[in-house]
Amino acid sequence: MNLIEELFSPFHTIAWEYISSFRSLHEILPGIHDFILSYPKTGFVEISEGVWSSSSAQIAETAMIMPPCIIDENAEIRHSAFIRGNAVIGKGAVIGNSVEIKNAIISDSAEVPHFNYVGDSILGYKAHLGAGAITSNIRLDKHEIIMHIDNQQIRTGLIKIGAFIGDRAEIGCNSVINPGTVIGHDAVIYPLSSVKGFVPSWTVFNGNGYVTNKY
Repeated sequence: MNLIEELFSPFHTIAWEYISSFRSLHEILPGIHDFILSYPKTGFVEISEGVWSSSSAQIAETAMIMPPCIIDENAEIRHSAFIRGNAVIGKGAVIGNSVEIKNAIISDSAEVPHFNYVGDSILGYKAHLGAGAITSNIRLDKHEIIMHIDNQQIRTGLIKIGAFIGDRAEIGCNSVINPGTVIGHDAVIYPLSSVKGFVPSWTVFNGNGYVTNKY
């Protein structure tokens, strides 16, 4: 099983076929724009130019949504949410107050509810970001992002990568997920953490390291 299949269970996003066609996580990000434009829009309504939504989605009048974007069934886009385009919002997902989303795939039932930034990232099924948690997507020196996974360095050729957060992962309030970080499924990140590199599935990151037995 490759890392993509380890992080994300199949068919919890309309983008699964697209996501699973890659071998490396960072390769997914540059093509999100083209995926959205090419995806069949059957069952979606174009609510503004380049923005397609299911009729069951709840979208606040105060939300700003830029193209291209697809919003799936029963998603909730709350007051003052800002979707900056190149975004796939999954079934039952929550994009909350003052949240900014850009070039990202938000899987089904994922929740980004309060004052979050998610850019150049993928959130898995039922992943949850606590209030104020952000995915930082660019280095301070603006240099290429090198991902560190299982003691391997992966040169990406990209200067913007946020995070890849697996299914059911819990990110504590006001945490910063540094550029190119991978967080495994069912992992837990303590509040106020600064996280970088690779957090394995079923582990707890407490700011100083991992506690391997989650329960």
